[in-house]
Order: sequence, then C-alpha cells, then structure tokens
Amino acid sequence: MNERQKATSSASGSPDPEVTPKARRRNFSAAYKKKILTEADSAASSGGIGELLRREGIYSSTLTRWRRERDAALESAFSQKRGPAPKHNPLTAENDKLRRQNQRLQEDLRKAEIIIEVQKKLSLLLGRPLPSLPDSGNS
Repeated sequence: MNERQKATSSASGSPDPEVTPKARRRNFSAAYKKKILTEADSAASSGGIGELLRREGIYSSTLTRWRRERDAALESAFSQKRGPAPKHNPLTAENDKLRRQNQRLQEDLRKAEIIIEVQKKLSLLLGRPLPSLPDSGNS
C-alpha cells in the first residue's frame, strides 16, 4: 500500500486492512557480538560507544549483558579443573545412610543408659534394691 492509499483509507474512516507482521526478536551471532564488543572496547573517544550503539541499533544494556556473558565465559573457561572427572561410587550413599543410622542408634543407647541410671538411683532412694542379674561368664 502506498502513501496515497494510506491517506485515502484513513480519510475515509475505514480501518487499514493490511495486516502488520508480528515483531520478531533479533538474534545476534557470537561473531557479531565479538565484533561489536571489540569495537566498543576500542572506542576511546567520548561518544564513540554511543555512536556505535546508534549505528548498530542496539541498547547499552545489551552491550552490558554481552560483556557480562563474555566475562562469565572466560571465568568458567579458566576455572575448570584438570584431570578426569571423579567417578561416582555407588557405595557412598549406602555408607552415608549407615553412618547416620549408627549415630542415631548411639544417641538412643546413650539416652537408654541415662534412663537406667535414673531408675537405679530412684530405686535406691525408695529402698527397693533392684534384683541382681546373674553373672553370665564367671562363677
């Protein structure tokens, strides 16, 4: 539709029948991002970065996000440990479970021993001695 048709359709009061295409998000390649970041880093003059942003049609927040992505990629590349990845031992989970169970049972045993000691002292205070247990090993 040319300018004359737009003017006549808006003058007649009828809506424009032309369907506008749906806006699509821009996708930038890694090479493009690298090129723009290099240009932005080398733009030392005042207003150089602003000129670059206007020319390319990108926002300063986009440039900031790209810089963060670049720094994070460099950080992760240099922080990787060398050598083979540690192998997962299937017995580790079972070992941890048994350790927790052992600690719980030791705590239960400690509580039972405290209760038995309290019962012995209470029995002595009330004058009712506990029956003696038979010796199992020595006679």
